[in-house]
Amino acid sequence: MQTRNLKILFFLLKVAVLSLLLLARHYELFPRFGAYQQQADITISFVIFALTASVLVSTLAWLYRRRENIPAGKADNVIIGLNNIYYLILVGAAMMTILGYWGIDFKTLFTTLSIVAAAIAIISKEYIAEIISGIIISFSGEVAIDDYIRIGDQKGKVIDINFTKIALLNEDDDVIFIPNAKFFSSEIVNYTKREIKKVNIEFEVLIQNIKTVEELEADLIHAISDYEIHIERGSYNLRIVEIRKDSLSLKFQYDFLREINRELEREIRRKTARRIVNYVKQNLGQPKEAG
Repeated sequence: MQTRNLKILFFLLKVAVLSLLLLARHYELFPRFGAYQQQADITISFVIFALTASVLVSTLAWLYRRRENIPAGKADNVIIGLNNIYYLILVGAAMMTILGYWGIDFKTLFTTLSIVAAAIAIISKEYIAEIISGIIISFSGEVAIDDYIRIGDQKGKVIDINFTKIALLNEDDDVIFIPNAKFFSSEIVNYTKREIKKVNIEFEVLIQNIKTVEELEADLIHAISDYEIHIERGSYNLRIVEIRKDSLSLKFQYDFLREINRELEREIRRKTARRIVNYVKQNLGQPKEAG
């Protein structure tokens, strides 16, 4: 609550300063700066522009939060997208302001430097593509902050969408940064958009260390029976992925229900893996049953 009050106070302060600056400009109340009058006018214009853009972005973010019932302070990809656009505009305005201090005519400047600008665009096209991709992703409904996704071999929760990269928090609590362009052009699985999430646990065992696949499947299901309220009934499946000379490559699958809980999923994975080890140890050296 205190943070929210500070944000409201800061917003009102920006509105008040902007109002005073606009009134002072309208009634020509600013002091004269002599030889530096041009630089002063440009600086005041930049401050007014920056405050106007900031107030506009804050207002749009507030309206969006209110429409979507998003709690104050909670990250959202649309709000992040608005902030990213604001920062881009602010950087562009700052560059124009700096050039304006030397009295450079922008029309002449752009005409003279058209070839240089084209070369810069070619050199930085990948960076520009990252920024554009990030803005598109921010305003799309395909991926949002806190979504649990998989892209390529990486899987985790989206924790940030910035200018050039998307940050994922994986199951090992490692933060993985994926370029926006790669993210934008790749196939993405968004588990959060589904009511269920399929979990796969892959492992390999020696054929001599298991009695039957059916018994191992039943043993694994019993090992995680305490969590059955979180798992869809009948979704358990121990699938044979590959049969080798002396071993089997297996995949134990089940479907999570409701909201994804990373800690719960990690706990079930850990319990399943330990049960597999214990099962193999218990059956080590025992004669294998036929069938």
